[in-house]
Amino acid sequence: MARYGLVIDLHKCIGCMTCTLACKVENGTGPGVFWNIVKDQEFGEYPDVTRIFLPVQCAHCAEPPCVDVCPTGASYKRDDGIVLVDYDRCIGCKYCIEACPYGARSFNRNKAGYFGETLTSYEKFVYNKHRPGVTEKCTFCVHRVDDGKLPACVEGCVGKARVFGDLDDPESEISRLIQSKEGRQLKKELGTDPSIFVIAP
Repeated sequence: MARYGLVIDLHKCIGCMTCTLACKVENGTGPGVFWNIVKDQEFGEYPDVTRIFLPVQCAHCAEPPCVDVCPTGASYKRDDGIVLVDYDRCIGCKYCIEACPYGARSFNRNKAGYFGETLTSYEKFVYNKHRPGVTEKCTFCVHRVDDGKLPACVEGCVGKARVFGDLDDPESEISRLIQSKEGRQLKKELGTDPSIFVIAP
């Protein structure tokens, strides 16, 4: 069985936020709900300033604290390592939001659209798969992965900064990149063993 993961090369990320938009369009998340964001980090003092863009999303940890604290089993991990939320079992307690060290979960408060209570035709269509009162997060576009496709953020990345694949296959592109470019896990010291790696400048 594969263990799916993602490597993000920060040398190639240009901060265009296409990944953020691709995720939002693909998954139809509501106003203010973003499963995939890009943080703009600036280091140093003028005139010696360095800027990097750091994409942040659910890390699909091998040891996910969100799963451990969920009282109903709504948060769970598949055999392939993808961490998901069963909306039918979620009671909206938000324990998983507090437990996530990556700040990668959102609480769906209502079904209002971008233009108030009256939804556009597009909003009626895409919001249909979401339910108020539950926790949401990146799913690695599991519906696409199960069909043999790449997550929308990977397919849409204009800088080709994202590579998705099997972490357990030493011959996969993602494994070779992590080894050859010293890919690192964020907050590795927490022991969650995240499935997202970054190649830092």
